[in-house]
Amino acid sequence: MAKAICTVALALLAAFSAPLAFAQSKRVEATNLPDHPFQVDYPAGSQLSVYLRSGDVRVVGGTENKVSVRVDAKDMEKAREVRVTFDRSEHSAELHVSGGPRNDIQITVEVPKDTGLYVRMPAGQLEITDVAGDKDVQLHAGELILHVGSPADYSYVEASVTTGGLEAPPFHEDHGGLFRSFHKSGNGKYRLHAHVGAGDLTLR
Repeated sequence: MAKAICTVALALLAAFSAPLAFAQSKRVEATNLPDHPFQVDYPAGSQLSVYLRSGDVRVVGGTENKVSVRVDAKDMEKAREVRVTFDRSEHSAELHVSGGPRNDIQITVEVPKDTGLYVRMPAGQLEITDVAGDKDVQLHAGELILHVGSPADYSYVEASVTTGGLEAPPFHEDHGGLFRSFHKSGNGKYRLHAHVGAGDLTLR
């Protein structure tokens, strides 16, 4: 009898403690992306902060409520060293992508199409496309291409380069040289901030 009561008690403890452990587990880490692409559920309409390694990176909006990271590299053995860390809180998350070979690698991050983005990257080529939401994107050096959709979607737009080229056909802006920038205000619901330290910024 005592043994039966003990067994039931342990079962109840496991049943109640398992969901608690899952709820407290907010960090997911992954490597070996060539063989096991990273993917985690994440609801549309949320805020996502993305911290990227230097290189050739694409951030694209997808139809699923998921965040995924894929790699395509000449040296797939070295590409297994790319590390992804995903930290989630109640209404937002942080995605960190680091490591891997210095050259000949392309990283693709897919997010829900309706996502507010905060993106920071040291250097390289960064392209963001098919993402509807607030965008705050900075690249220290290199080329940033940001597909903005309709200009009418934005309540505020701020774009700048410290040195380089700034092209924004949707907003009828084209500048080059030192400390180039422009600001726009509108009636949309999104805000856009984009900055490149040294290089080229293109809003399409």
